[in-house]
Amino acid sequence: MKLKFMPNVPGVLLMTAFFILVSALLYALPLWLIWNWVIPKIFGLPSLTILDAFLLNLLAGILFRGKDK
Repeated sequence: MKLKFMPNVPGVLLMTAFFILVSALLYALPLWLIWNWVIPKIFGLPSLTILDAFLLNLLAGILFRGKDK
């Protein structure tokens, strides 16, 4: 009996990691761009890295998440 489809496990894992990375980048990109454009000029605060923007976005989502009742 010959198997017709055998998934390529390393390839699937690599593609999954790639899509997670791209999604995280797209999630953080607006905050990163707006912060680095506005905040240093107005308040004199430092610019963010893309990782900082992602983590700040994640933290804000945790802190300000609405309560579903």
